[in-house]
Amino acid sequence: MSLKITVIGAGAMGLRYGVLLQEAGNDVDFVEPWRPSYEAIKQQNGVYVSRDGNDRHLVPISIYTPDDYQTTPDLAILFVKQMASERAMAACRHFLGADTYVLTNQNGIGSVDVIEQYVPKQHIIAGTAFVATVLNAPGDVNFMGKKGAGHTHLVNVTETPDEVTHRVVTEFEKAGLNPTLMTNYMGTLWDKMMLNAVINTICTMMDITMGQYATYSQAQALSEELIAEGTKVAEADGVKMLKTPEEMAAVIQRESSAVNPLHRPSMYQDMVNNRPTEVEYINGYILKRAKAHGLTAPKHELLVKLVHLTEEMRQYR
Repeated sequence: MSLKITVIGAGAMGLRYGVLLQEAGNDVDFVEPWRPSYEAIKQQNGVYVSRDGNDRHLVPISIYTPDDYQTTPDLAILFVKQMASERAMAACRHFLGADTYVLTNQNGIGSVDVIEQYVPKQHIIAGTAFVATVLNAPGDVNFMGKKGAGHTHLVNVTETPDEVTHRVVTEFEKAGLNPTLMTNYMGTLWDKMMLNAVINTICTMMDITMGQYATYSQAQALSEELIAEGTKVAEADGVKMLKTPEEMAAVIQRESSAVNPLHRPSMYQDMVNNRPTEVEYINGYILKRAKAHGLTAPKHELLVKLVHLTEEMRQYR
């Protein structure tokens, strides 16, 4: 049985999820708070989709502004940047029904705290996306990797999967999003955050692709150092990690060299397009939790400062 799905945010990942779920037979609408994106998609009567830069074609989609949308969905998928989550949820609260579930696979940690203000905790599905996607321009998206590439981890905030969760997993499977249903909520989020804390930040600072990072002779060691520092913070927070630092570093090496070698992470895309980055929700979150426990995370603290330095220095370019 298909779902009525509303995707909040028509950026790279929102478009990928929404288009694939629509192609899998679900009734999908997009609600776009960002006016330039909404207007571009309305003007061209859909979104241009390509895969690895090839076969660019127009896919018709239904798109609305938050104020114009009045349909209550079974599932709302929040895919705006972390710093925009509170504003987006407030603008969309009027169409969230008593039975609506909200799913987020955003980078970093923080949006669930916002979502909890609008729907019950048992109606929140979090998780992570190992799916590389590039937004060339508003309404023009490039799916990286072959059809069916990438995978997702879905997890209930309550860690208790219910009937709706299993329906969502089924639709994700049909859409080729390759979901794995998890039952360790914070461990699942920290698992992806460790990858982002290495790949997103370093590739952005060095202006390199994931594959180029993988060729660095000390990549494995550098990844392990950053992950080990973050893992100490996670464990102080009571999080049961899914992988050891060595295992996580190996995942980063594999994802970078074999799965998405040509990809530039979303933080890089934000940096070159003069948008705020999500570093405070990734390396910055690790630093914040370290300070809460009287710990230090000097490597992540340095990366946060360097990203902010680069953001501020864009004014001179």
